[in-house]
Amino acid sequence: MKSVRTISRFIVGTVLIFSGFVKAIDPLGSAYKFNDYFAAFGLEFLDPIALPLGIVLSTFEFVLGAVLILNIRPRFTAWVLLIFMGFFTLLTFYLALENPVHDCGCFGDAIVMSNWETFYKNLVIMIFVVIIFIYRRQFTTVFSRVQQSGLTASTTLIILAFSFYSYHHLPIIDFRPYDIGTHIPDKMEIPEDAPQPEYKTILKYKKDGRVREFTMDSLPDSTWQWVETKNIQVREGYTPPIDGFSITTLEGSDITDIVLKEKDYTFILIAHNLKEAHRSDIEKIKRLSDFCRNNNGCSFIALTSSLEQEIEAFREQTGVRFPFYHSDEIALMTIVRSNPGLMLLREGTIIDKWHHNDVPSPGEVQAEFLEKGSSAEQESPNEQEQQPQPGDSDEEMPS
Repeated sequence: MKSVRTISRFIVGTVLIFSGFVKAIDPLGSAYKFNDYFAAFGLEFLDPIALPLGIVLSTFEFVLGAVLILNIRPRFTAWVLLIFMGFFTLLTFYLALENPVHDCGCFGDAIVMSNWETFYKNLVIMIFVVIIFIYRRQFTTVFSRVQQSGLTASTTLIILAFSFYSYHHLPIIDFRPYDIGTHIPDKMEIPEDAPQPEYKTILKYKKDGRVREFTMDSLPDSTWQWVETKNIQVREGYTPPIDGFSITTLEGSDITDIVLKEKDYTFILIAHNLKEAHRSDIEKIKRLSDFCRNNNGCSFIALTSSLEQEIEAFREQTGVRFPFYHSDEIALMTIVRSNPGLMLLREGTIIDKWHHNDVPSPGEVQAEFLEKGSSAEQESPNEQEQQPQPGDSDEEMPS
């Protein structure tokens, strides 16, 4: 049984460390998930504490997993583990039944699981948790009390440092579909043989004061009176990794393809909510946008889901002169964990992304992208002759 106890401890500890880590390096993502839960349960008044709750949960999971593997205070840890996993197993069972949110977020964006998959995963983990709890008195530690306290405190500070850095910059590992190097059009494509969604049609008819449901294959006779028809989805179809990304002008014209086919560098300021956007780095953003406006090698635009009057208010307050376009709020929150954040595109490929605290200077852009790009083109004159040059396309970016 010693090997079983040890394996159980390492399996549960590893899962908790992984779960805590992937949420800790994306604290805003954890906050957004808490917001989803609050909205589903009518607890929107708790939105201001979503970020602290996300950090607390990720820290707790990571530290609990670490002390479990290190065998720190094994009896106390076994009790905490049983209560923690028991609570979340019951919670995920409720979520699976009611489905208030489609993804529980237990592994952040690293592994997306349905609510039923999450519940079954927790049931399996509970087997190992129960083994740990039953044999908790047989676990012994090689560390003194002072060493145990020191290791626990160190682990807590380390994971908090990851959260602090990722919040003030960007997640150190990007598990979302908009990671650097992604060619957006490729992740928007739907294969020809992709599974299609399936629906079941239910028709309600009434007779003699009672209402019954029928399918298309078993319709009642003419003595029944039709009440309503419902189409229920019984199987989801294929959803591409990037779904719902679009860019439209303020007048409603779709320019997604124009932006994604642009051969020059395109800096895109991402601000899903202009009212809540940080203004501390706006001067750096303005300098970069002015540089792009006076440089033939790059352009600068902004994407937001805010209303047009909010865009005008932001322009008046900040003095920015770059054009604004509309995009889906969820997509913008997924692209970059910063409000505002910055993304660099070239021919639909994400070249780089920045938090608003790390907006590059014009000199850095010139040296890192424009000059390197020019050098690469000069080194490949044959390819340059064969490729269409900027300006050859009939489509141009709206100003």
